[in-house]
Amino acid sequence: MTENEIATQIVDASFKIHTTLGPGLLESVYETILAFELEKRKLQVIRQKPLPVVYESITLDEGYRADIVVNDKVIIELKSVETLASVHKKQLLTYLKLSGKKLGLLINFGAPVIKDGIERIINGKL
Repeated sequence: MTENEIATQIVDASFKIHTTLGPGLLESVYETILAFELEKRKLQVIRQKPLPVVYESITLDEGYRADIVVNDKVIIELKSVETLASVHKKQLLTYLKLSGKKLGLLINFGAPVIKDGIERIINGKL
């Protein structure tokens, strides 16, 4: 599957979850349920995947944790806040750059309407 095909499945699953449960739950609840939905769709899902950060001669084996990585191609950063801040987008873009992945989805389940809570973040060309 391409990154865009995976993203379509992620957005569809997010819509289903938000329509069913609504906003206001903890991020960890949405993470668990989104992983479940994506696995039902036969996607490979890794939750809280530790990823390294390399700086000059230093390697931090667990520099950060990606909320969800799907098919080793798409990083999902989940939030459950009233409004996304610009730092959330920057955070995901940095994760993409450090991991070498091309596509990330920033999903805010706290948004009143889920389509307003999903941001595509691209690292380079897709």
